[in-house]
Amino acid sequence: MDAIKQLQSLMENVDEQQKIAFKNLHQGYPTEMLARFLKARDGNVAKAQKMLIDCLHWRVENEIDKVLAKPIPADLYKPVRDSQLIGMSGYTKEGLPVIAVGVGLSTYDKASDKYYIQSHIQVNEYRDRVILPTATKKHGRYIGTCVKVLDMTGLKFSALNQLRLLTAISTIDDLNYPEKTDIYYIVNAPYVFSACWKVVKPLLQERTRKKIQVLQGCGKEELLKVMDYASLPHFCKKQDSKSSRHNASGSNTENCFSFNHVFHQQLYNYTKQQANSCGINVTNDETRIFLCRHTRARP
Repeated sequence: MDAIKQLQSLMENVDEQQKIAFKNLHQGYPTEMLARFLKARDGNVAKAQKMLIDCLHWRVENEIDKVLAKPIPADLYKPVRDSQLIGMSGYTKEGLPVIAVGVGLSTYDKASDKYYIQSHIQVNEYRDRVILPTATKKHGRYIGTCVKVLDMTGLKFSALNQLRLLTAISTIDDLNYPEKTDIYYIVNAPYVFSACWKVVKPLLQERTRKKIQVLQGCGKEELLKVMDYASLPHFCKKQDSKSSRHNASGSNTENCFSFNHVFHQQLYNYTKQQANSCGINVTNDETRIFLCRHTRARP
């Protein structure tokens, strides 16, 4: 607790723009947010302060507080959804959002990198500003993290061709959204997973590696210990699931990666509403790339 008080005191010296970014970052729970940054830096107050200041710089320079008012152009939104497989399938029994990621079948070949990065950040911000506060209110206690289920269906060695983009996205998460994921479950891992893992593992932070669990098959039995059947991602609902793109019934409304899934419809409608309220032209193709200098890994 002393470390949190020290960090809180140090953060009183930031400029006005950073104070606004700080408020948007903690969403009314500054103590819990400071604890996350401290945990990410093993309790070292000075390192946590630097990490947090760098994060605030990143948010200000890249206008992250406005990212949900900048929809991806309508003609690109569905192609991005079809090639960057991510979604939300439900909640754990403890109320944590379940984020599903189709690692194996994501191709990242329908748009430029900046739109995939923008999409990822929008999902993060929507989770932090809408999903988690709603879950907190519903359960009457603070909920500030999620769990992720990573589907390796269709994984090939060629996936390593996307390593640069995936590393950029991973670094953004590591530096600017630390300790937002409690655990990563890997399911449907094919035989090539081991070889790919040897390449990817050294690129991950140690604290991230410790959170990864590789489950047998589609992971259904293990996942049902932490979530109800309805919250299982579609690719975990059948032991003989053949594809991340379709569930057993073939319904796109149950496939949490689908453009038609309620999560993506709500997210996209939310960004359009935010854009309209800010007077932003949603057809404008001007977007930032969100990388700047702050995506390099820092100690």
